[in-house]
Parts: sequence; C-alpha cells; structure tokens
Amino acid sequence: MENFDTKNFRHLVRIYSTDLPGDEVIRLALTKIKGISRRTSGALLRAVGIPENMRVGYITNEMIERIEEALSDPLAAGLPEWMLNRRNDPETGENTMLFESDLLLQRKTDIDKMIRKRSWRGVRHSRGLKVRGQRTKSTGRKSGSLGVSRKKN
Repeated sequence: MENFDTKNFRHLVRIYSTDLPGDEVIRLALTKIKGISRRTSGALLRAVGIPENMRVGYITNEMIERIEEALSDPLAAGLPEWMLNRRNDPETGENTMLFESDLLLQRKTDIDKMIRKRSWRGVRHSRGLKVRGQRTKSTGRKSGSLGVSRKKN
C-alpha cells in the first residue's frame, strides 16, 4: 500500500454515478464506469494530473471533481478525438463521449434503426446471429439459433 494517511481512506468512492471500491488502483477502477477503457482511463488521469497507481480510497474530493469535469468534457480535458467512443454521430456529426445509461440507450437505438432499415447487420441482430462476419458453423451455439433438431421417434 501507499504511504498515505489511513484515517482518510474511504472503502467506497462514488465517481460519475458509479461506486468504485477503495482498495483498487484508480486506473483499473475507472474502467468499471461503462464507456471507459483502460487506455482511456490512463489518458484521462494523465490529463487531470492524478497518479495512475493511486488507490481509489485515498482520492480527495477535489480530485473527484477534476475527474468528473474531465468526463463531462473530455476534449477540453486534453483527450484526443480518436479516443472518444461516439465519433461522427449519424444525426449530429459530432464527436462525443457517452457513459453508462446514455451509451446503452444509444447502442439500442442504433440497433433498432438497423433492424427497421432491414440492413444486413439489422437482420443478423434481429435473428440473434453473429454480426461481424464470424464463423457460425461450429461456434456460437449457446443462443440456440443454429443447429439441427432431431426427429422424435
């Protein structure tokens, strides 16, 4: 452990509406927020000026505010555009970063739009099949959408 004051250690820290365990390293703990990868969390912490190997429990409220400000506007915080998870939005054309429920809702609406258009990807999504060109002859049988059923004798 680090040489920090153990009186100020918090076992649970809430960052961007997600509870993070205090004994985890901050770089890995930020990945529990849906929409943040390990690489993004490292770049975000470097941009904000927080050590990546610091434990979450020792973070101050001022550091939490800096992280949340950077998450609300990642481009202003210094993240490059290519690191954002919603680039060239089809409706607005903007580059944004989505988290948690916004990310899930946007993904669902994108899939629903593909299904309504009856595009190839939409048809694969609607049937519960593999979408990205993977083989289906011998893998992906857990969903029950492929296979031959035997006749009952």
